[in-house]
Amino acid sequence: MSKVNELKEKGNQALNAEKFDEAIAAYTEAIGLDEKNHVLYSNRSAAYAKAGKFAEALEDAERTIKINPTWAKGYSRKGAAAAGLGDYMKAFEAYNEGLKHDPQNAILLQGRQEITAAVLQHMQGMNSTPMDVDPPASNSTTASSKPAEQPKPAEAPKPAEPNLEEMTEEERQKYKAKKEKEAGNMAYKKKDFDVALKHYNAALELDPTDITFYNNIAAVHFERKDFEECIKTCEKGIEVGRENRADFKLIGKAFARIGNSYRKLEDYHKAKMYYEKAMSEHRTPEVKTSLSEVESKIKEEERKAYIDPAKAEEEKEKGNELFKKGDYSTAIKHYSEAIRRNPDDPKLYSNRAACYTKLAAFDLGLQDCETCIRLDEKFIKGYIRKGKILQGMQKTSKASAAYQKALEMDPNNAEALEGYRACALNLQRNPQEVLKNAMNDPEVQQILKDPAMRLILEQMQNDPNAVKEHLQNPAIADKIMKLMESGIIQIH
Repeated sequence: MSKVNELKEKGNQALNAEKFDEAIAAYTEAIGLDEKNHVLYSNRSAAYAKAGKFAEALEDAERTIKINPTWAKGYSRKGAAAAGLGDYMKAFEAYNEGLKHDPQNAILLQGRQEITAAVLQHMQGMNSTPMDVDPPASNSTTASSKPAEQPKPAEAPKPAEPNLEEMTEEERQKYKAKKEKEAGNMAYKKKDFDVALKHYNAALELDPTDITFYNNIAAVHFERKDFEECIKTCEKGIEVGRENRADFKLIGKAFARIGNSYRKLEDYHKAKMYYEKAMSEHRTPEVKTSLSEVESKIKEEERKAYIDPAKAEEEKEKGNELFKKGDYSTAIKHYSEAIRRNPDDPKLYSNRAACYTKLAAFDLGLQDCETCIRLDEKFIKGYIRKGKILQGMQKTSKASAAYQKALEMDPNNAEALEGYRACALNLQRNPQEVLKNAMNDPEVQQILKDPAMRLILEQMQNDPNAVKEHLQNPAIADKIMKLMESGIIQIH
């Protein structure tokens, strides 16, 4: 259902921006996913009415009522649509029917009052003829006479302002508050925040139980970059909203605005907390995106706070000692911790790559070499490590290119020269010759004659994963590396 809510919010935003076609399209798509959602039909009815498509608005209003006959807003939608079509009787009946379900509903009361006034005004216009209007021309006009122009159909009169005297004191206060809010909204759109604040505060004095006015005042404070005041206003609004059972969407909006304020204040942990509260009230794509962005910011801050070059050096030294002892797996843990402490030091990646090479974890070693080179394109050791790993993977031509890159920076580097020559020699050999030369190597012969090694090689052939276990033993790892360098075995 998250997709439905996402589309509904998209429609609401478009409707508020007076992009009626976009709103209708969004609500229609949402209805396609949830045909029994009366709120979606109600919202689309409002969008149709705003766009002047009153027939479609009436149809959606009737669907709203059919799905939820006790929901007062459905009747107010029907009344507005019927009034737009000039069917005042149907509008009047709709408002009356709605008031049976919610007798104190201010919108229905106001609608009924407006439609009554409109009908009376319309009837008076039909029954009276102004004295200064000429009578219609008779059919016996002369040939030279111009045909009488047909009178334009009278436009439906706009609903009259409600009679405040007929309202209860509570209805009167709410009506005046609504007018103040509308005036505030007009000023807010013009960025006249002083005037907007004046009207919003006036609305709040008239009706202190409506969370909407607190949200509007908070919006002004936010635009003025008075974030502390924005937070206080939202907190008060939430308190009032809870007491008066406000719509959870309005409470969610207040929480989200608090989150936005803390984000501007760069208090990302509090921003995260309030975004999560907003999501618990009403999930929207905007708040979800904000929450993800703040979480990323928190992680980045934590990563930066963890950086400590001195501790990184300590971890590197521990890794070096373990590497010398042949405990490559534990050495990797210390090098990894050193990288977290100082992620921009290319030497740390180079050292860890050496461990991965010893354990034949070539893919991980290659990644570290690439990172090492990316951090420092002039770091020769990174290219040499990369060359050794590619040799171990039997990718001779790529290994040769890595050594060549190192030699471009230092033509006399012994390690790079040796690696480059070995690659060149290997490229010239055929597989049979490589195998023949390897078998003539006394060290290779001794390894292959060892019954334990022959058993290990057999296990590796039947189970590729067995190599990881055997490489934990430094003595066996050295023998396997020798066989790989000679071309006897390959590990990918």
